[in-house]
Amino acid sequence: MAVCVAVAKVTSKLLRLGIYFFAAMEWLCSVGYSCFPWVTGENASHPQNMMHLAVTVLVIVFSIVSLILIAIGARKVSMKSLYISALVCLAMMLIGPIGTSLLPKSVFGIFERFSTFSAVIFNAILGVHLLCGRFEADKLEM
Repeated sequence: MAVCVAVAKVTSKLLRLGIYFFAAMEWLCSVGYSCFPWVTGENASHPQNMMHLAVTVLVIVFSIVSLILIAIGARKVSMKSLYISALVCLAMMLIGPIGTSLLPKSVFGIFERFSTFSAVIFNAILGVHLLCGRFEADKLEM
């Protein structure tokens, strides 16, 4: 969330909006899955499980939108490493469901992890950019 404060002066509105969306997705994951954990032993029509699925849909939408906005915004301000990282994490996020649907069930978990860990990896990448001071307005080119 500290990265939201750091990008307040970034001139690219798309980059700022993408990072805000990513922070909202992280918050939604934390709060949403804590409030609505999956109820084992019940089917998907159980009210709590339905809310869990609704949170999952929102997290997926926020993740994809944020990575697209960050990639476009980072490219506009010449942050090549952030641009490439956002595209790689977006590709990993999309490879996950493709792999789970096309390949045998024995490797389901591997491809599911692509989607899950892409957000975690990108969160770490944002942290490194924040630590190195790469969001300071005087270091960004327009």
